[in-house]
Amino acid sequence: MLAFTATAQTPEEILIAKRIILPAIPASIGTYTSVVRVGNLLYLSGRGPLQENGQYTTGKLGKDLTTEKGYAAARLCAIAQIAVLKAELGDLKKVKHIVKVTGFVNGTDIFIDQPKVINGFSDVMVEIFGTKGIHSRSAVGVASLPQGWPVEVEMIVEIED
Repeated sequence: MLAFTATAQTPEEILIAKRIILPAIPASIGTYTSVVRVGNLLYLSGRGPLQENGQYTTGKLGKDLTTEKGYAAARLCAIAQIAVLKAELGDLKKVKHIVKVTGFVNGTDIFIDQPKVINGFSDVMVEIFGTKGIHSRSAVGVASLPQGWPVEVEMIVEIED
């Protein structure tokens, strides 16, 4: 579990301090949008592990990737989702609470560390948003994901009115 410290830093200041650069949001690969707003909730479509070079991490957990590499891929998914939030809101201070996270892990039929992989996503949400980043979560094993991604994560976010 991550330690919480009192801080007056904004999410953007934390991103800068951690040298995290938000990627450009790639075009959708289907008939959907990155985010839908309903009242004060944002429903974010699933995002894959987009690397700084614009390529996606690929592979299957338990075959091509270790749990640690899956964790790193889930962190990339979190950074991609923060980029969607930033584009939608303009200011990440408008995030009131990360409500729900659903992580999909492309693993072999005997891979059982889905929660450890999705911790990579959850840890970033807490690092950037503090207690506002603590969320409910599901970590689900799947047989495959788009473009061979090892991880895909979607989420629901409450925003300030």
